[in-house]
Amino acid sequence: QVRLVESGGGSVQAGGSLRLSCVAVSGYTYNSLCMAWFRQSPGKEREWVAAISGDYSRTYDDSVKGRFTISRDNAEDTLDLQMNTLKPEDTAMYYCAAYWAFRGVCQALGRNDFNYWGQGTQVTVSS
Repeated sequence: QVRLVESGGGSVQAGGSLRLSCVAVSGYTYNSLCMAWFRQSPGKEREWVAAISGDYSRTYDDSVKGRFTISRDNAEDTLDLQMNTLKPEDTAMYYCAAYWAFRGVCQALGRNDFNYWGQGTQVTVSS
């Protein structure tokens, strides 16, 4: 089992920055987890934002590429999302997610591929 706890959400004006954090509690090898951030706006499906493998390779959705940076610390079992140049359309509940993968490599990024989820943290961007 893996327990994920997010923090760092809040309200910011367009163009501003926020940093989200997630701590993974599992008792197993953190670098064997594929880690990702998802977000969900009211009335919309939960969508993938960014993912990072245990070897630190990263991938981003086009909508956040160049503005968001995902990072992880395999020694501290943490996951971060640095969000810059925020837009009103980034407003959503953000979720940390994970699944066990061979060598922690993220080969699948669908919502149903992730079986561990945090409780979510709200990000609101005003225009």
